[in-house]
Amino acid sequence: MTNDARNYAIIVAGGSGTRMQSAVPKQFLLLKGRPVLMHTIEAFHNSRSKPQIIVVLHPDFHTYWEDLCKTHGFNIIHQLVNGGETRFHSVKNGLDQVPDDANAVIAVQDAVRPLTSGLIINEGYKYAAANGNAVTAVKSRDSVRQEAGGGTKSLIRDEIWLIQTPQTFQSAQIKKAYQQPFSAKFTDDASVVEETGTAIHLVEGSYRNIKITFPEDIAIAECFLNGR
Repeated sequence: MTNDARNYAIIVAGGSGTRMQSAVPKQFLLLKGRPVLMHTIEAFHNSRSKPQIIVVLHPDFHTYWEDLCKTHGFNIIHQLVNGGETRFHSVKNGLDQVPDDANAVIAVQDAVRPLTSGLIINEGYKYAAANGNAVTAVKSRDSVRQEAGGGTKSLIRDEIWLIQTPQTFQSAQIKKAYQQPFSAKFTDDASVVEETGTAIHLVEGSYRNIKITFPEDIAIAECFLNGR
């Protein structure tokens, strides 16, 4: 199957590795012998949705990434785009590479979520195409408290959703949203789109769809991969 010209995936790889206590950005750390980012790209490439893949990466790491692709014989076709000052600007740079097409659907994915299943990816494209957007999320397993007035208050756990990626949108919807000026309150793509007055739709994610943030996350991800 060839890539669907109307499906796009923008994979944002801007991590610095600080919380990983590593000099190497976390998207390049090895997971089962290959960089995390390669697993993430493969997840989208192997999905039924077959999106065109855009990888947004700080320009200082373009040559490093290209060398890694040669070393690992990684030949999945993808477009490399310069990252921006913030995640918002990086996503915007990726969106600029998507041709205007009212029927296009765009998924935005953290480079460091290498375990996203094809089922989640495909559902995101399908749901967003029909409903405008699809934001992957899971319900909190833990009790949650919120700081308020110098103290804390309990929140209803069943009403709390933990947001993941992919976050998938009809092209016109997300492109319009990213014409807004940057704001520090934009923590993800859903918050950018919501600022335009658009309702956000959640779709079921997976507790295995982890984000590689801390050193132990690599070990956890390897356990999940070994169990597949």
